[in-house]
Amino acid sequence: MIVDRFEGEIAVLLVRPEETQQILFPRALLPGVNEGDNLELAVEKREAESAIARERVLSTIDRLQGKEV
Repeated sequence: MIVDRFEGEIAVLLVRPEETQQILFPRALLPGVNEGDNLELAVEKREAESAIARERVLSTIDRLQGKEV
């Protein structure tokens, strides 16, 4: 993807090769990056952290609904 432009604190990234899809990304997370720079973005699903967060949410819902935990 390429950094198309900055709009205040937001970086507008265009997905290559077509450059028709935009991703808005916090500029603060891209130190040293300039307009026109090419970036590679990797996304990884974190199973263990997801399971912990899911359990915490379900526990909170149960508590709010007055169910035994």
